[in-house]
Amino acid sequence: MAEITPPVVIKVGGALLDSPHIANQLLAEIKTLQASTPVVLVHGGGPLVETMLSAMQLTSTKIDGLRVTPDEQMPYVCGALAGSANKSLCAMAIAAGLNPVGLSLMDGGITQCQLLDEKYGAVGIPATGKPALLARLFEGGFLPVISSIGCTDEGRLLNVNADQAATVIAELLGGKLLLLSNVDGVLDQHKALISELDQARLQEEVSLGVIKDGMLVKVSAAMQAAQQLNQPVTIANWSAPLTAILNNQSGTRVIPATQTSGA
Repeated sequence: MAEITPPVVIKVGGALLDSPHIANQLLAEIKTLQASTPVVLVHGGGPLVETMLSAMQLTSTKIDGLRVTPDEQMPYVCGALAGSANKSLCAMAIAAGLNPVGLSLMDGGITQCQLLDEKYGAVGIPATGKPALLARLFEGGFLPVISSIGCTDEGRLLNVNADQAATVIAELLGGKLLLLSNVDGVLDQHKALISELDQARLQEEVSLGVIKDGMLVKVSAAMQAAQQLNQPVTIANWSAPLTAILNNQSGTRVIPATQTSGA
C-alpha cells in the first residue's frame, strides 16, 4: 500500500449542523485541502442528542463535562450521532463536491473502545486500532466522516467524547489535529485568547477555575494528542479560514511538553 501524506484530522461539534453557511464554507475549504492532503472529519452531535432525548422525555446529565449515558438511551444516542448527524454532514459534503464515507469508531477496527467507568453508563474511552480502512479510503479520494460511537469487544455500544475520538484518530494516523467549534480557542480569565497553551499554563488556568467542564475535556484531549504526536494541536473557531488555522494564525495551539522543555 502506497505511503500517504500525514492527514489533517478535523473535529467539529454537532452544532455545526445548525450553521449551514459556515459548514458549507468549511467543507469547500476541505475540498481544496484534499487536493494535497488527506482529511478526516470527526464529529459530535450534542444538540441532536439533547433534542432527541428531550422528545423521548429522557433526562440527560453530565459529570466532569462528560454525558452520562445509560445503556437504555444508547439506541437514541447512536441514532442521533451515527445516524442523523453523520448523514447530515455527509449530505452537506456531497453538496460541496466531496465524496464522503460515513463511519463510526467501530468500523474496520479503526479504534478499540473500553468502558470508561460505570458511573458514566455506556461511555467509552477509545484507543488506536488499525489504519488500513482509512488508508484505503484516502487512496480512493474519499472523505471519512466519523461519528463518536464505538463498542466494546463484547459488542456493548458506547458513547465516546468526540474530542477524545478525534485525538485517537490523529494518533492512529500520525496526523495534524484541529478541534473546531464555535469558540475562538481557549480564553483566559479576562476572556482574552491564549495563543499558546503548555502544561504549566494549563495547570495554572485549571487552578484558577478558568478551564473546566467541557473545555477541560477538550483541552485535556488536545494535550494528550500533542504529547502523543509530539506536535501542537489547535483549538479554533470553525468560521476562521482553514488556511489561517493550519498556518497558526488563528486559535489556540496546545504545545506538548517535549517542545516546551527543549527536548
